[in-house]
Amino acid sequence: MDTIDSTTIITLLVIAAAIVLLVVLFAFVPVGLWISAVSAKVKVGIFELVGMRLRRVIPRRVVTPLIKAVKAGLDLNTARLEGHYLAGGNVDRVVNALIAAQRANIELSFERAAAIDLAGRDVLEAVQMSVNPKVIETPFIAGVAMDGIEVKAKARITVRANIDRLVGGAGEDTIIARVGEGIVSTIGSSDDHKKVLENPDLISQTVLSKGLDSGTAFEILSIDIADIDIGKNIGAELQTDQAEADKKIAQAKAEERRAMAVAQEQEMRARVEEMRAKVVESEAEVPMALSEALRQGHMGVMDYMNYQNVVADTDMRDSISKASGEGKDNNYPEGDPRNRNN
Repeated sequence: MDTIDSTTIITLLVIAAAIVLLVVLFAFVPVGLWISAVSAKVKVGIFELVGMRLRRVIPRRVVTPLIKAVKAGLDLNTARLEGHYLAGGNVDRVVNALIAAQRANIELSFERAAAIDLAGRDVLEAVQMSVNPKVIETPFIAGVAMDGIEVKAKARITVRANIDRLVGGAGEDTIIARVGEGIVSTIGSSDDHKKVLENPDLISQTVLSKGLDSGTAFEILSIDIADIDIGKNIGAELQTDQAEADKKIAQAKAEERRAMAVAQEQEMRARVEEMRAKVVESEAEVPMALSEALRQGHMGVMDYMNYQNVVADTDMRDSISKASGEGKDNNYPEGDPRNRNN
């Protein structure tokens, strides 16, 4: 009884160990993936899958794209796909791009597709864009014609991906910037904005002839003006601003001249007052001169009396002229001491 029990226990332990071993084997070795590869006639060894596990490569990320490639007739192997995976590439996207390129009769090697993928570009989208061109729409781009009228144009750029220039070629932003520059220069070289409105195809023809796709990852197929509109009268606004500036300058100069005239007027008034003071000073010396003349005998009493009579007669005439409103000598300026009515 003890012997039977020991044998049974050993058998159970062996069966359990076998089950654990199988579980570990199936967990570490993708047997199901190997069976799928063999059924698809893809040469992948079981130990090769184990090696992928050891190299920390997910076997499904390599074997599944390889099955698609073999079924599509591509000459690929696990070593090339595994190397691209270890480099950080997307193996499935590269294989899909190669299949799409083969169906579209586009020459694309695995090395080229892998380089494009590692450069950060979507190689599958590039192949699809080579087959089906993409339309890039620009925003409204404003230019000013020679007559000063602003013209706004919106363009649609039809581009096709250039696979040979995807690595190192400029993107869509460069295409839009170059087309915008061409539109601005074309509008700016037009003598009249009406010519641009009448023939918008002149813009597309001129821009297209400049080879704007040089150095980019695209090939420009056509440039079509989708919409065109009139903006501001830039020339008139500039002239208005210039006229306003000239007006302010003229006003400043006029104010400067007025200030100078006022200063000169004040200076002349000061000089008039100075001359009046001199006249009053001179008149104050007259009585002293008369007394001195009388004292020296150069003037008699009768002469002095005649002088007084002349002064009285002059004062009487001045009083009469003031009463009658006459006597103002208009030949003298206002404030002149010779104009006694001032």
